[in-house]
Formats: sequence, C-alpha cells, structure tokens
Amino acid sequence: MSIELKQVEHLVGELPKTMKAAVMNRPFDIEIQELPVPVVGKDEVLIKVMAVGVCGSDIHYYEHGKIGRYVVEKPIILGHECSGIVAKIGEDVTRFKVGDRVAIEPGVTCGRCEQCKSGRYNLCQEVQFLATPPVDGAFAQYIKHREDFLFQIPDDLSFEEAALVEPFSVGIHAARRTNLQPGSAVAIMGMGPVGLTAVAAVKAFGAETVIVSDLEPKRLEAAKKLGATHLINILEQDVDEEIKRITKRRGVDVAFETAGNPIALQSALRSVRRGGKLAIVGLPPQDEIGVNVPLIADNEIDIYGIFRYANTYPQGIKFLASGNFDVKFLITDRYSLDQTKDAMEQARTNKNESLKVVVYPNGLL
Repeated sequence: MSIELKQVEHLVGELPKTMKAAVMNRPFDIEIQELPVPVVGKDEVLIKVMAVGVCGSDIHYYEHGKIGRYVVEKPIILGHECSGIVAKIGEDVTRFKVGDRVAIEPGVTCGRCEQCKSGRYNLCQEVQFLATPPVDGAFAQYIKHREDFLFQIPDDLSFEEAALVEPFSVGIHAARRTNLQPGSAVAIMGMGPVGLTAVAAVKAFGAETVIVSDLEPKRLEAAKKLGATHLINILEQDVDEEIKRITKRRGVDVAFETAGNPIALQSALRSVRRGGKLAIVGLPPQDEIGVNVPLIADNEIDIYGIFRYANTYPQGIKFLASGNFDVKFLITDRYSLDQTKDAMEQARTNKNESLKVVVYPNGLL
C-alpha cells in the first residue's frame, strides 16, 4: 500500500547511530549484523530503505559468489531494486527534503567519461552499482546515495512498485535500443521478473502482438495479465512453429532474450523477421555460444546488447504510476530484514511459485 504524507514523518523518526543489515559472509551464509548508519557526503542523501526486490543477480552471488568478472572477495550486502524515504540530506543537496519518497537508481556513475557525457552512462567503467562487488547494496535499514540517482515518486505509487522500476527499466532500455514502434510484433523469451516487466514495457511502447515463452504456467499467466497476447509453454509446444503460425511465417519485428539460456537465444534469433532486431538481455552461464551467422547476415538481423539501462527512471515511474499496468500481483512473497536468507532461498528454490520476492528492511508494510 502507498504511504500517506502525514505518515512519512513518523516513518522517518529519529535517526539512529546504528542499523541492521543482512551481510553475506560467503555463499549461502547471510548474517544480520549491527552496523553504523552511513554518513552522507555533501551531495548525498541518506535513505531509510522501505522495500527491496530480490533480483536474479542477488541469487547468483548468493549461490556462486560471482557473476563473470565480478567476484565477492569480502562480506557484502546484496539487494539493488529499492525504494525508501529521505532521512537526511547533505549540505549541497537541493532536489530533496527529509520525508520525500524516492525510487533509487542503483548505479552511480562518474559523470565525466565519454560514455557518461554521451548519455550512455550505463557503460561508465567507474560505476558504483549497489550489490555489485565491492559495493554494498540495500538489504539494510539505511543506505546513502548521490542525489542525482534518486527520483521522487508520487503518493499513490507504493514502495514495492517503486522498487520494480529497476527491472522495468531494463525493458524500457531494450525497447529504446531497438527503436520499438507502435504496432510491432515482439517475442520475449523467458518470463522471469525481467521478462515479465519487459512485457509491460513493450506494451507501454505500443507493441500490438506480444508473444512470450516459458516453461512455468504461473509465469505465462502473469505475462498475460501484463498484456501478452500469445503464450507458448516450451514443454508442450514448439516455439519456432508457434511463432511462425502466429505471425503467418513472417516473424516478429523485435525479439528479446531475457532468460540467459542458449537455447532461448537461438529461438529468439530464429523468430525475427528479415530485417528485424534481436535484443540480448539475459546472460548465459557460458561466455560463448554458437549462433547461426548465415541467418544473421542473410536476413540483416540487427543484434543489440543490453546492459542495465540509462535515463529510464522518470519514464518508468510515469508508466507505473499511470494505472495502466497492475504490477502489484507480481509481488508474491514478503520478508522482513531478519528473514533475508529465507527470502533468498525462496527466490532460489521456488521459481515456479514465486514471481517477485521483496524484503522490507524497516518492517513489513
């Protein structure tokens, strides 16, 4: 539920000197520790964290201690899909005041490099991204964050929905990168949290035909609620043949691969029409996989790598606050900060039942 303005001051309360945080000491080992409340710099904001979504990357660090070149070498606090309340501001902060409700864009960039200055700051090599080693994340009662990566949320947008702006941003970024046009036919392979929010994103961009595939009926039904027009259960149907049938053998204008599965990537590639586009959103477990190069060349298929997002939060907040997308049902499991390990296990082992697991560092809402 959303928080009335008169309740916000009570929620902020008197600022403590210490806080609870869920610290991952090593894979599968999460411990609740008492840590100092962060001290804000001149351009930083202290946020009382209200809701944090569990992401697939959190689970990967929890299970394996690394993702590609990012390796957990010391205890770390996970969690980066987050929202909260401004509890204190640095002396140079001008955009926020104590009590403001905010969505938190987790990647703080340098603002000076070529990528930042060109607007593609998601490619900044100096980015400090929450819960990406060695940067601590948001499974804590308080975090500090630079003000230019915070965005005020309207009163009728809940903290849980505001936390979903982060995965929703991935779909927005992919739609922008592929220049998705109204009336397009889109295929999305994999209905995990990013795939599901991508369904809402492409619908917001005006996609007319949205074909989704997964092996879990619950996730396919969730995609339908978000606007998918055709559902393919990969255990029961041939993805290639179904997409040919639905598109009358033309193929889709744009395909998103969000599962991080080599087979799904190859299906996504085969689903694209001549002159169409493929967005690679999910990361497979291995660095190199085989693709049909003649198919790509002969059909002039454009392939886009998708790395996080840039300049998406204002649009994401507007989309989710519009009332056109009911995303509340995606939140299937709720845990307190003390139950962070249970939350991680639920997200890790019950993918067929859980759509989005959320942790509430300062108490269940």
